[in-house]
Amino acid sequence: MTSGAAHDLVTLRDWLRYAVSRFGEAGLAFGHGTTNAFDEAAYLLLHALHLPLDQLDPFLDARLTSAERQGIAQLLDRRIEQRVPAAYLTREAWLGAFRFYIDERVIVPRSFIAELVPGALEPFVGDAGNIRVALDLCTGSGCLAIIMAHAYPEADIDAADISSDALAVAQRNVSDYGLADRINLIRSDLFDNLADKSYDLIISNPPYVTATAMAELPQEYRHEPQIALAGGDDGLDPLRGIIENAPRFLRADGTLVVEIGHNRDAAESAFPRLPFVWLEASGSSDSVFLLKREDLVAGG
Repeated sequence: MTSGAAHDLVTLRDWLRYAVSRFGEAGLAFGHGTTNAFDEAAYLLLHALHLPLDQLDPFLDARLTSAERQGIAQLLDRRIEQRVPAAYLTREAWLGAFRFYIDERVIVPRSFIAELVPGALEPFVGDAGNIRVALDLCTGSGCLAIIMAHAYPEADIDAADISSDALAVAQRNVSDYGLADRINLIRSDLFDNLADKSYDLIISNPPYVTATAMAELPQEYRHEPQIALAGGDDGLDPLRGIIENAPRFLRADGTLVVEIGHNRDAAESAFPRLPFVWLEASGSSDSVFLLKREDLVAGG
């Protein structure tokens, strides 16, 4: 459907306007790295043309070659007709300054935890040097484990996931960052295969989408592995396992950090004795909580 435009649209500015219009007309859903049609169109076009992702303006009036126009037309067709998230089209996703390889074996990284490590955690865990052993539970693409490895340079990191496919993607990202000697990938259903491990810090962005929300997900989200999204009827099934078992895997002054989406009220109702500390992120103030081991033990 978009392919006919390849003959009429000449400059990057032409294609940007066209893409934004088509995205709006198609009613696309965003949330896999961008939040609106303009940003997503700009990202896809710059990526397709191998241009710097932060330099749109200097190239807006550049004329595209016939081959470039055909390639962009095909890319936009897939985004519009198949509703494929941009990250799967480009095989990359960004969390802050960190770039990760992504494909359909993992969900597209979009965790608030990425911006909280290490600064927002420092009042609770102290200096970065205090973190010697850490765990990224439900690691997916390995993105948070890699960010932790950079934030806590003295730490050895375990990265666990139930999906062998996800761990294969994580292995690629770990290798790309040269961190194979510090990040240990483990296939595990939550804590099941972690034996007698003990950690200063456990972070987790587990599946937390409720059954009702799963049934209403836009088509874009249905390209992602459902096992990485579905959190049971109330979205708290994985969280219950984490809360129950985390004390056994945390050191005496250990810290647990978990992202649970829009489930704050449900979590506080399910665990009324736990003194959740809700961490402020740029896009949310009630999606990520922190608990110390002593609080988990006292409130369990």
